[in-house]
Amino acid sequence: MAELVTITTLPPATRFVVRGGEAAIPLIGRAFGVALPRDACRAASVPPRAALWLGPDEWLLLAPDGDGERIASEIGAALTGAPASVVDISDRQVALSVGGPRAATVVNAFNPLDLHPEAFPVGMCTRTVFAKAEIVLWRTAADGFRIEVWRSFAPYVEGLLREAAEEYA
Repeated sequence: MAELVTITTLPPATRFVVRGGEAAIPLIGRAFGVALPRDACRAASVPPRAALWLGPDEWLLLAPDGDGERIASEIGAALTGAPASVVDISDRQVALSVGGPRAATVVNAFNPLDLHPEAFPVGMCTRTVFAKAEIVLWRTAADGFRIEVWRSFAPYVEGLLREAAEEYA
């Protein structure tokens, strides 16, 4: 029998928060290899990289661990004077994966968003809260979510997820 919910700490990743105006957006996307999504609360990916829209001029870039220096260098070279901010936050955050048929129910135990697939479809992402912690929530599959959380809050969030999942053990 398949598990109804799985909670996994994902491997380390390279993460950047980038901010930039109209001139910088396509330059950053080309250098990163993933066009930055322009639609609110949407993610774009060309595995193993992804770009998550966090605001009108802000994105979270995700890539494999160890790619940070190369990505920063490539984006920096591509900007050619276009004003932008590129900040490496790789060590600040960790990622959790919540998957399975009851994943949305478990996430909803401590998050107020409507996670019905029509309201929060695959590819949607947003900053939100999980109990008292700020997270970035990304629906990666019909029955899967990625949660980006500050490292210091990760044990708290993971503990609450596991508590909510006990019902389905």
